[in-house]
Amino acid sequence: MKYPVEEIFRTEGIPEFTFVNPPNYNEILVDIRTPGKPVIIEGQSGTGKTTVAKKIIENAFPGGTFGYLSARIAEHMETILNISNGNASGHWIIDDFHRLDSCVQSRIADLVKVAAETFEPSIHPKLVLIGINKVGSGLIMLVHDIAKRCGIHRIQPANKDITLQIMNRGEDKLQIELEGKDAIFEETKGDYWLTQLTCQAICLSRDILETQDSKKKLVYVRDDIRYRLVTRLDNTYREPVKEFARGKRFRPTNDPYFRLLRLIAAQESSVSDLNELANSNPDFRGSINNIKERRIAIVLESKPVCSRYFYYNTDTKTFAIEDPAFFYYLRHLDWEDMRKDCGFRDDPDRYEWDFAISFAGENRELAKLIADMLEVLDCTVFFDEYYETNYLGTAWSRQFREIYGVKARYVICLLDSHHAEKIWPTFERDVFVPRVEEAAVIPIYLDGTLFPGIPRDIVGIDFKGYDGKNEQLVTDKIVYKLEEKLRRV
Repeated sequence: MKYPVEEIFRTEGIPEFTFVNPPNYNEILVDIRTPGKPVIIEGQSGTGKTTVAKKIIENAFPGGTFGYLSARIAEHMETILNISNGNASGHWIIDDFHRLDSCVQSRIADLVKVAAETFEPSIHPKLVLIGINKVGSGLIMLVHDIAKRCGIHRIQPANKDITLQIMNRGEDKLQIELEGKDAIFEETKGDYWLTQLTCQAICLSRDILETQDSKKKLVYVRDDIRYRLVTRLDNTYREPVKEFARGKRFRPTNDPYFRLLRLIAAQESSVSDLNELANSNPDFRGSINNIKERRIAIVLESKPVCSRYFYYNTDTKTFAIEDPAFFYYLRHLDWEDMRKDCGFRDDPDRYEWDFAISFAGENRELAKLIADMLEVLDCTVFFDEYYETNYLGTAWSRQFREIYGVKARYVICLLDSHHAEKIWPTFERDVFVPRVEEAAVIPIYLDGTLFPGIPRDIVGIDFKGYDGKNEQLVTDKIVYKLEEKLRRV
């Protein structure tokens, strides 16, 4: 019997002929088979979570008593909400659990605890929750002492023997012999999906489209296959990479999103804690810290093509690339070519912030409004409230010398009598006044107070008499002008 190659080495859905049990298959099977016991399967995309769960249910529950639900599928949300509200019984897989609203997650976690305590399958639904980023640990934080009452598993990667089994089964069905299996294992590192994709690509590179009449030897050439895969994926993934890398409002020097993607592509995992990533990569710390609080979420909300491929949790600062094909593409992308394609130019004067705002406490409300509006326009702004946690344990005086002196491209100063009288604004002014000569200081005049070192004829923004009520005036007279100034850099 002849089989098409895509049915043997499957990259979509559950492999029929080349599925091999992961090392911890039996442990997961027993927990799913145990009546009433909730099960959590966590781990990043491509590890086979959904495939293993479906295989177990196919074998252990042949009557089709398990329903499959995904937080990605809009039509499934009504049932998921019914389950979370305690209005549904039965057996359910809830996939992509991490994408549910935190309130829904919490209600389901409460159900899991009650079900685990009572083990009354006739009363409570049997739930198998599948997600990424330590879903089990997240549930433990939501509901104390849940861990000992349910099964929490990660699909263990394929070892060399399992990877060889996948390839051997494919060889038998297609009448081929793959040479270089050790090298294939080194490339795929136990990733089930990548093993399937790589084997399929080897076949296609040698015109093997179906089972052969006689056995044929196929040599694996890593660089050739890697290039073929990246080229094959380019039409699908180049656009979302460019859209995310360019941020909400493109500027040739605004590349923190590009720098973040390039750094993540160099990691082993497609799931990253941005706090940990920033702390372990000093050269990227400023770029990451400037976008992780709000700006990444703004980009994903404003660009649907990005939200389909990137996941970000603003509470946990977890950034994830859930599509394993996409992550493979990123890992082997020509990043210098992508930089040019995005339109970024090398900036010899790389600044950590586009703007730093200097103000007296009496004008904090106006300063925050300006900072918030600039961030919506995808500008990096140093506003002290945004970064207090980053600088805990350090001296503001030292930080301000660096921020207002060298780390901000422009200093916005809200000048009035309060700025002249207060200690901290005066300290900041002493730091940034020398930068007046380089046109890096943009005054916003709130009254007629004169300041040494800031010439009366320096071009600034006249904003005298603002009553704190007309936000549109702030947008038109200050924010848009500042953003336009940045665009002309």
